[in-house]
Amino acid sequence: MTVPSGVAQEADPENTMVITLKDGDVVIRLRPDLAPIHVERIKTLVREGQYDNVAFHRVIPNFMAQTGDVQFGDLEDGYNGRRTGTGGSALPDLPAEFTNEPFVRGTVGMARAQNPNSGNSQFFIMFDEGSFLNGQYTVFGQVESGMEFVDNIKKGTQANNGVVSEPDRMIKVVIAADAQ
Repeated sequence: MTVPSGVAQEADPENTMVITLKDGDVVIRLRPDLAPIHVERIKTLVREGQYDNVAFHRVIPNFMAQTGDVQFGDLEDGYNGRRTGTGGSALPDLPAEFTNEPFVRGTVGMARAQNPNSGNSQFFIMFDEGSFLNGQYTVFGQVESGMEFVDNIKKGTQANNGVVSEPDRMIKVVIAADAQ
C-alpha cells in the first residue's frame, strides 16, 4: 500500500514509546535510524519497568524537562532528592551517536555528563529550540503527540539550574507494541 503524499505514515509500535504523565499520554517516535544503540537501551529500560514513577528532576522553563535517573529518581522506590540526576542504570554507559538532527521543540535527547560517551538512562524533552545542543547530544526521539502535557510538567527555576522540589513523574512508560 502506498501512502498519499502529505499523509503521515502509520506509527511503528515497536519504535513508539508512550509516557503517561499526570495530565495525559505523551507519544514519542523513537529514531533507531539516528541512534540505534540508544533506542535499544531506552526500550530495554522501558520493558524492565525502570522508568515507571521516575521524577522529572531538572526542568528549565523554555528549555527542557529532564528525567530518567532510574537509580535515584524513582519516587516510589529509593528516591533520593539530593542524588537524583547523578545516577543511571546498572547497564554500561553508551557511546555517543551524534547526528545533524536539530534540537527543536519536542526533540528527545540523551542526557550525559562531560564525557560524550556517558549517556546511560537519563533523557530530556525539549520545550523549545536548542541549536547549541546540535551535534553535542544524541537525538533518539521526537514527541508526536501530548506535548501540551510536557508543557505542564512542574518546573524549577533557571537560577537553581532547573532543580524541582516535589517533582512530577513519569507514571508509566510502555513501548506501544507491548500495550497492544
